[in-house]
Amino acid sequence: MPNASDSSSLSTDATPYVRLALALALGAAVSLGITRFAYGLLLPTMRDDLGWSYTLGGGMNTANALGYLIGALATPWLLRRTPATSLLLWGAALATVFMALSGFFVDAMPLLVQRLLAGVASALVFIAGGLLAARLGARQPRRSGFLLGLYYGGTGLGITLSAVGVPWVLEQAAAQPQAWAWAWWALALLCAVATVLLMWPARVLAASELPVHATPATDHKRQGADHRVFRYRDFAFALAGYTGFGVGYIGYMTFVIALLKEQGSSPGAITLFYALLGLAVMASSRIWAGLLDRHKDGRALARLNALLGVATIVPALTTAWPLVLASGLLFGGVFLSVVASTTALVRHNLPPAQWAAGISAFTIVFAAGQIIGPTVVGFIADGPGGLARGLVFSAIALWLGAGLAWRQRAL
Repeated sequence: MPNASDSSSLSTDATPYVRLALALALGAAVSLGITRFAYGLLLPTMRDDLGWSYTLGGGMNTANALGYLIGALATPWLLRRTPATSLLLWGAALATVFMALSGFFVDAMPLLVQRLLAGVASALVFIAGGLLAARLGARQPRRSGFLLGLYYGGTGLGITLSAVGVPWVLEQAAAQPQAWAWAWWALALLCAVATVLLMWPARVLAASELPVHATPATDHKRQGADHRVFRYRDFAFALAGYTGFGVGYIGYMTFVIALLKEQGSSPGAITLFYALLGLAVMASSRIWAGLLDRHKDGRALARLNALLGVATIVPALTTAWPLVLASGLLFGGVFLSVVASTTALVRHNLPPAQWAAGISAFTIVFAAGQIIGPTVVGFIADGPGGLARGLVFSAIALWLGAGLAWRQRAL
């Protein structure tokens, strides 16, 4: 039984958990929703204007993923020297700068460099934000999956804002040379606004540090786990399954807009498709919170990977608009919950002191998969079968990842 001081502490806790999670979600909006996924909306226009192949177009997101990997490798070292709140703000500010710089170049090499640097910055934001969201969840165990989902669902906000804003900016700047440059600058402005708004949760979390409340019973149950350290071999199947996710999902997010355009979808239909995908991401925190809280092994990751494979292969098999739209809704409703499932897996199986190491390890294999995915899908798309065949490859990678993740056991 908790003592009186524990009960008093819990009953007077006025921490605005949901508002903090929603504010932290702006970090996910910057790091993934805008810095990475908005590029899919710009790819068709940039490819036509600059004469790119699909391999080069995919290479831009490969460079972004390589930067993400570099950032993920650096983040544990940085977190030992810098508070997560400071890393969150610095990463968001740097992402803003690199997004803006992408509008000033037309040659492939400097654009590749900008995509790489933006990837480094986005990793700092995403890992730091995920760690802070996990700490929030530790204070609210019954809502931890929901709070994590709110954070990761912020990616959907970035996708939706991009889906609405990028086509509008491209239309307004149509008479300008390199109209796509104006879209980069508009996206940088969105990142700047989000960075300013992130100052509030960073200040609150830095001031409180939000230690986890524990009862004697909880302490007794966790005595063995408190000395556990993160080891790659303990999470081998989940890490391998998450690599498959990294390889598979990024092909869809990089090329699905280009595929829809090839299939003759109107600009309005494409905007609707991508905006609804983003809204589905935001709703996913409610949909999958129970699954993330219930399973301490790899089954949540496996099931979500399998569903994502179904969503990915649909546009490769049919042009029927209702099915294509359903593909976007299913994909949006699942893919960020795959990311949340790995954070939940770490939180279920490791003590808080090891969460940063665990989250970073999953982020590293995720980034490694993303390095492979865009270039391979782009290479396939430049050959017979085009983009549709590339998405078949992505779906197979996701299903392989699901099979591997299913074998992960709780520690």
